[in-house]
Amino acid sequence: MSGLREMSRCIRQIPVPSLSRPAYQAAFRRCASTQAAAAPAEPAPAPAQVLSEFADLELEASSMKSKFGEGVKQRPPKDRYFRRKQQLPGSRYQYHPPKYDRGPLHPMQSPKSSDPVARDFIPGPFNLPRLRQTYETTVASDFLTLAYTHKPPGTIEPSVNFQDLMFREWDDSSPYHKNRPKRAPRGSSVSRLVEPDIIFNNIPEITEVTVASYSPDAVRNEMYLWVARAMLQSISGQVPEVTKNRVGVAQWGVMKGKASGAKVTMRGNNAYEFIDKLIHIVFPRIKEWQGIPGSTGDSQGNISFGLRPQDMVHFPEMDSNISMYPPKMTPGCRIAIKTTAKSNRHARLLMQSLGMPFYGELAY
Repeated sequence: MSGLREMSRCIRQIPVPSLSRPAYQAAFRRCASTQAAAAPAEPAPAPAQVLSEFADLELEASSMKSKFGEGVKQRPPKDRYFRRKQQLPGSRYQYHPPKYDRGPLHPMQSPKSSDPVARDFIPGPFNLPRLRQTYETTVASDFLTLAYTHKPPGTIEPSVNFQDLMFREWDDSSPYHKNRPKRAPRGSSVSRLVEPDIIFNNIPEITEVTVASYSPDAVRNEMYLWVARAMLQSISGQVPEVTKNRVGVAQWGVMKGKASGAKVTMRGNNAYEFIDKLIHIVFPRIKEWQGIPGSTGDSQGNISFGLRPQDMVHFPEMDSNISMYPPKMTPGCRIAIKTTAKSNRHARLLMQSLGMPFYGELAY
């Protein structure tokens, strides 16, 4: 450290030549304020000239003017608010949609069902069922491939009158056949729906599922009806509707107009959730269950089958709280699946692709 200190002391003793800098002359710099002060002052305009330039402008704000004139005293809104004994009704500031739909030309129109203000607004959906995702991503495209009928471009289809195909003409073997109406279709007095060609915009899908339960002992004991309603509400998640007997049979103890059952209709995601529950939980638990009979169907795209009273306990909602459903009072149910198909073949193909088994002779 002493060596460094001595070295710095020696360096300071070396003479350094003075830097040559140009000499500046002492002078004052004029600024804008001094220039403005040196300029001659302009004469002020006359008051009449100023008023003529601003004649088109308002000299007072519109909020400062009195709307009713200077002689009328206005009450401030704050005083009216404090003098009010009770608040104004809330309905005065709320919009209520019309109760009835009076047509598209009426000035008062109901909002869309997706609007929370609408009377028929239903919140949701809150989930996307797994079975519905499977249908939209896999089953729909596979169904279109299986049932697709290819028609080359430029193919001219002959105009076919389905009335002529379904209703047959008389063979004129008798003179009484003249001017008769056409004969009924073969096999039935009612003509069936025509099975259309499957294209991209008419792929069959599930629209609704109806579950109905009938308990004949509910006429004598209302507890049977309560158990049936509680059972349907637990497995469907909706409030069931009570059904009544349309006819009376004295031998069976059935009285007309008496409540004897319940039913519930599920649509949308609830229908897919219920079918998913049937296929993956309820059906595998049923012992020695072969499947749904292949003869089911109404030739209009609807599939129906039933469950026995001992099969109802396999639903997870009932299995978790079995004490609420006495075995002797628990009824069975009838399940009807409605689809957009027009034939039993397409409806059965749709349900088979979703995992529902069929056995026996198939109905077409």
